[in-house]
Amino acid sequence: MKTIIQIVLWIACIGLGYLIYQSVTGPIEFNKVKEERFGQVIAKLKDIKNAQEAYKTVNRKYANDFNSLIKFIDTAHYTITQQRDSSYMEFDKTYGIDMLREVRIIDTLGTVSVKDSLFKSDNRYKTLMEVPFAKGGEKFEMKASILTKGNYKAPVFEAKVDKAVVLYDQPETLLKKEKAEVGVEEVNGPFIKVGSLDEVSTNGNWPPIYDKKGDKK
Repeated sequence: MKTIIQIVLWIACIGLGYLIYQSVTGPIEFNKVKEERFGQVIAKLKDIKNAQEAYKTVNRKYANDFNSLIKFIDTAHYTITQQRDSSYMEFDKTYGIDMLREVRIIDTLGTVSVKDSLFKSDNRYKTLMEVPFAKGGEKFEMKASILTKGNYKAPVFEAKVDKAVVLYDQPETLLKKEKAEVGVEEVNGPFIKVGSLDEVSTNGNWPPIYDKKGDKK
C-alpha cells in the first residue's frame, strides 16, 4: 500500500511539474508563433493598403473586391506630372496698365505601370486575398464604401482577418486572451486589419514594432 501511495504521489508531482512548465513556456511559445504569423499577415495587409491607395489615386475611390484590385494592378498606369510656377504680363482694363499675373502650370511627363511602381517583378499581388497560415484557405474580408459626415463624403475601405484564422492551432485560453488585447504594443481586438469603414483612415491596428521588422527586411 505504501509503495502504491508513493507511486501515485510521484505521478501527481510529475503532472504538477508539467503543468507548471506549460504555464511558463506555453505563453512564450505562443508569442513566438504569434509574432511570426502576424508579421506575414501584416505584410500582406500593407500590400493591400498600397494597392488600394494606388486604385484611389486613379479612380477616386477604393476597390470593393480583390478581382477588381488585381486587375487594376495588372493594367493601370500612373500619370507622372510636374508642377511649376510661371508668370506673364497682361493688360488690366481697370487700371489701364500691364500687370504681372502668376500661374501654376502642370506638365504631363509620361506614365508608369502601377505594377512596376508597387511590386516591380514580384507577382505576390496575385494572391493578395489569401491569408498566410490559414488552414482552410480563408481569404481576407475586404469592403469599400463612401463615408458621409455632414456635407463631407470620403471613400473608405477595410481589409481584415480574424486572429483565430491565423492562430487556429494555438491553445484556446491563450487565443481568447489574445483576441481581447488592447494596448500600444498589441494588435488590438479580435481582428488584424487595415483601414476603417467608420472613419477616414488607412492605418492598421498593429503596433510600430511590426513596421520596423518590415523595414529591416
